[in-house]
Amino acid sequence: MENASTLLPVTPALGVVAVVLLAAATAVAALARLGHGRAVVLSGARATVQLLAVSFVITHVVNRLGFAALFVVTMYTVAALTAAGRVTATRRLFWPAVPIVAATGPTLVLLWASGLVPAKGIVLIPVAGILIGGAMTATVLAGRRALEELTQRHGEVEAALTLGFTDRDAAMEICRPAASGALIPALDQTRTVGLVTLPGAFVGMLLGGATPLQAGAVQLFVLVALLQVQAVAVALTIELAARGRLVRAASGQGDGGGSGT
Repeated sequence: MENASTLLPVTPALGVVAVVLLAAATAVAALARLGHGRAVVLSGARATVQLLAVSFVITHVVNRLGFAALFVVTMYTVAALTAAGRVTATRRLFWPAVPIVAATGPTLVLLWASGLVPAKGIVLIPVAGILIGGAMTATVLAGRRALEELTQRHGEVEAALTLGFTDRDAAMEICRPAASGALIPALDQTRTVGLVTLPGAFVGMLLGGATPLQAGAVQLFVLVALLQVQAVAVALTIELAARGRLVRAASGQGDGGGSGT
């Protein structure tokens, strides 16, 4: 098997190509008037700083379970803050955090209790990161779509109320069909794995010396766990939106690069 360092060598050329690609993404966003040119630059800069910092931190916490757990808590906090900035009109973290924590917490406990994920930072941190990131994405997509539908189709909600629907049921009838589409990316990724995409867990296992069969088994496990986590996150987010626990962000808020990770 080809050594990992020869597949993507960390050289000055890697940095130069990364800068060129970031500049190209920024130029396309600007020329096409996508409205995210500044966000592309800021996201790239933040990713550079964050990955350098995280790489340094992980080397010091990966063998210390207490510090690894604290790192996971930090992941939850940043995910909740990002979801709050993207979905709601405030930066209050409680309600946006509920789908993320409720979806991933029991899953991580189950994986630990079953012995599939040992209590070691080198395993806990990446698995938690994959699941928390998936739950955050699902929460943001479902939350934004649900609140947009409730705002744009407010008249239909009022009509349902006049027919005897409760506030929650009337809102659910309007926002559920659109917001449930937040599951589509996870479904497509799972359906096309191995045919269109080779996700990170699979490639990482291969580069680490695992056999293709072992890598495939681990990747299947990750995809199924991620699908379950995102399904729970979407369901809870829609429920919170229908019950009025999430309030739509003001026009233009949450679309920039200030709150994204």
